[in-house]
Amino acid sequence: MKQSDIKELYFITSISNVPSIMQYGVVSNRLSKKLVHKSIAIQAIQARRKNKQIPNAGKLHDYANLYFDAHNPMLSARRNLNNEICILRIDSTILDLPNIIIADQNAASDYVRFYNVAEGLRALNKDEVFAQFWLHDNLIEYYRHSAVKCAEVLVPNKVEPKYICGAIVANKTALAVFCKLKIGLTVEIKSGIFF
Repeated sequence: MKQSDIKELYFITSISNVPSIMQYGVVSNRLSKKLVHKSIAIQAIQARRKNKQIPNAGKLHDYANLYFDAHNPMLSARRNLNNEICILRIDSTILDLPNIIIADQNAASDYVRFYNVAEGLRALNKDEVFAQFWLHDNLIEYYRHSAVKCAEVLVPNKVEPKYICGAIVANKTALAVFCKLKIGLTVEIKSGIFF
């Protein structure tokens, strides 16, 4: 994959968290403990992430995590929350910041590898990361591709609010909830991204 292939990055969150995010940024799990927020994380995955050490770097929970493609297994697992969640669009220039790490699949995976940006982009298969579907007849291939669809960009501590360039919601109900926030962030319905 090339950096030019990445138009934006994504963060999936509860709409109720957006005012705080616009003030403090997309923060790491560790920093989120200091803020009132509604977590939509899958707790079993968070338990795996909690003590994970990134080689030659910090703990995984010290990084804000973004996805290359929001149409992924995490969003699929939260389809029951479509009326109350959104996808924040993050400017891809964040990849130019120092100490950014790329996980070549879900960072909680036992098989994940961590890279600097240049090496990480070379390691990612664009067609797999941006694939519409990750279902396979072979169960091992299904699990592998599911993890690859959740490849991550890890940002130390937080993504500053200035990198947030818009939001995406699933439907009119979520749009109405988002618009009640009156925060001035551009939001649009893109139901095809959701499940």
